[in-house]
Amino acid sequence: MAVVSLKEIVDSAFAARYGVPAINILNDLTLENVLAGAVEVRSPVIVQTSVKTVKSIGAEVLYAMWTSMTAGIEVPVTLHLDHCPDRAVISECLRIGWNSVLFDASELPVEENLRQTIEVVSEARSYGAHVEGEIEAITGVEDGHGSDLEGRRQTVDVSLDFIRRTGVDVFAPSIGNAHGVYKSAPVLDFQRVTDIVDAQPIPIALHGGSGMSDAQFQDLIARGCAKVNISTSLKMLYMQSSLANLQKAEAADKWDPPTLFAAVASDVRGLVTGLATTFGSAGRA
Repeated sequence: MAVVSLKEIVDSAFAARYGVPAINILNDLTLENVLAGAVEVRSPVIVQTSVKTVKSIGAEVLYAMWTSMTAGIEVPVTLHLDHCPDRAVISECLRIGWNSVLFDASELPVEENLRQTIEVVSEARSYGAHVEGEIEAITGVEDGHGSDLEGRRQTVDVSLDFIRRTGVDVFAPSIGNAHGVYKSAPVLDFQRVTDIVDAQPIPIALHGGSGMSDAQFQDLIARGCAKVNISTSLKMLYMQSSLANLQKAEAADKWDPPTLFAAVASDVRGLVTGLATTFGSAGRA
């Protein structure tokens, strides 16, 4: 199996109507255990890096971690740059070896977004990489990018024109989803996914997955959401697991970092195996 293209993973999922967890890692511990969780349940997985993570760790170091941890891996995996409006960061990651990028020009006018996305697709193709595109900003701030104000949605026809003219491999529509923690149960436009997929069969990326119900996930996956993004859930689990285990250490007055790391690692693997089971990707590798 080993490292494959984004397109290979999402096209298979789209055809068979299951979802693949696309999980934003934070560091070496989360990367290692997202991969381990996928191997445990024989699921493909999309490892995502935010621009913030790339800049804080360093692209070269992050990629070295990736190549080391995926050497000989037994399930299909791919490395994806999430929500990146910075063309220089996109170029750096593609040059180093990322398998795909989300060029997020959603804050630009549609025509300028389209023009630049065409350029990014051409650049990615020169490296054998793939591109996710979007024209509507997903509500919520993630890793310092985005806004809590809901942006204007384009018509389905505008979305379809963007998909066809840019040649993107995955499309991320706004359907009432949001990054971060939902303040109330999200009201999602399921039909919008169906309308896009019926007119232009393309794998859909579902953003703002943290906090959706299993029923919502399964409905959207059945309609064509082959890539299911998870970021906030992992961040919360990482911090909460760390806090709980630090409190145990304080109560026992035993300060052993490897014990903390092992507990957090176990929780991360559990998150991944649960997501793969819910999304239907478990056993697909």
